[in-house]
Amino acid sequence: MLKKKDILKNLKKEKYFSLISNLSEKLNIKSYVIGGYVRDLLLNKNQPIDIDIVTTGNSLILAKMFYNSISKKVIYVFKKFKTAIVKNRNIRIEFVSTRKEYYNIYDNKPYVKIFKTIKEDQKRRDFTINTIAISLNKNDFGKILDPFNGIKDIKNKIIKTPINPNITFYDDPLRMIRAIRFKNILRFKIDKSLIKSIQENIDRIKIVSIERIVEEFNKILLSNKPSIGLKLMYKFGFLFYILPDFISLKGRVTFNGYSYKDNFIHSLKVLDNISKLTNNLWLRWATLLHDIGKNIAKKFIINKGWTFYKHEIIGSNMIPYIFHKLKLSLKSNMKYVQTIVRYSNLPIILYKKKKNSVNSVKISTIRKYIYKIGLNNIVDLIKLCYCDITTIKETKRINKKKIINFYKITNKIENKYQISNLKMPINGHDIMNYFKIKPSKIVGKIKNIIKDYIVKGKILNDYKEAFKLMKKIGKKILKRI
Repeated sequence: MLKKKDILKNLKKEKYFSLISNLSEKLNIKSYVIGGYVRDLLLNKNQPIDIDIVTTGNSLILAKMFYNSISKKVIYVFKKFKTAIVKNRNIRIEFVSTRKEYYNIYDNKPYVKIFKTIKEDQKRRDFTINTIAISLNKNDFGKILDPFNGIKDIKNKIIKTPINPNITFYDDPLRMIRAIRFKNILRFKIDKSLIKSIQENIDRIKIVSIERIVEEFNKILLSNKPSIGLKLMYKFGFLFYILPDFISLKGRVTFNGYSYKDNFIHSLKVLDNISKLTNNLWLRWATLLHDIGKNIAKKFIINKGWTFYKHEIIGSNMIPYIFHKLKLSLKSNMKYVQTIVRYSNLPIILYKKKKNSVNSVKISTIRKYIYKIGLNNIVDLIKLCYCDITTIKETKRINKKKIINFYKITNKIENKYQISNLKMPINGHDIMNYFKIKPSKIVGKIKNIIKDYIVKGKILNDYKEAFKLMKKIGKKILKRI
């Protein structure tokens, strides 16, 4: 825990706070920094890029004055919620008036009620650890306001609500998932009264928009160990609402002496593994869903056991439905996740079936996939494939060697041939001019064959060689017409 004198030193060091203090004095209002910034300051963690400012006056006027006093900034105003956000470089500062947000029984749109005092605002916040405020006012700059013992709960590493949890969760049901996120990130305990209240109020989550739920879910995915939060979301029942297809992977099945692993638990292990290597949210999504098709693909074969043939293709085809349901991006991010899931086992299956071999991969095939998928995606596939090995069996140890070797070969090929940035030496006009033909499917067919030869290394990426091949294959194709 940071000492009070160090807290004051940090506040004075931050230029934004002295500016807000001066502006508040001009407007004759009181302003405070509150929430996550204060919590993380007390925990002596790296300071976040989000700062929450609460004022007893008009937050929109204060925000606009602040905006006009700094350079390189952007402002977003939300009049309905009496909120404004100012972005300056990599810092995001949110200005709000002392208020309360709440939901009606069946409505998924929050309503706002304005309060006059800071204590009333603190009372309506989610957890005691986020109610702590620090004054930015001239007469008591740096004074800590902690009416709900948030500092004590930080010391005891426990998550509590400032008032009855049933009221807190009724006001905003998303707070139930936020409790899980804070447990996941801070490694605090959730108070027993909150656990009971979550169990009683879980159906209230249905009135919250899926966009807000996914925003919290993404924050859990981006934590150091996402499995902690996701297991709790499963335990309380939130995952049934968000990702029912993922729940279908739960359980270990045994039949006629053959069994397969619990792919739910396995996927969480792989997710934790990859979280040590990357903060790429969409690679983490792809990792979570890389085995999503296994429940549909599973088949029992007598004397052989369980198979999951083409589960990668099935899983890849499920991604658009999942993304559409969760209102996630249906453009580049979805296509990226589809690609990673579709080829999630590629670095292993590209090897020839030679026992214990780590050097039997086909160079021409790697060249083809670098061009087809892209080098960056190949590198991400290698990370996923490596993290997918969660046991210490001999075959898995050999597979790790294969993956490392695959990475080395891929880099050598790309550095030498620049496959991912391949530019064709022959274009459609060259083909049409030589054979005196009009634009048609034949032109595209000839181009694709030339491209395939170059990508696989059968000819150099050179005009003379490509032109020679063009004449040869063009004549053959045109003869058949």
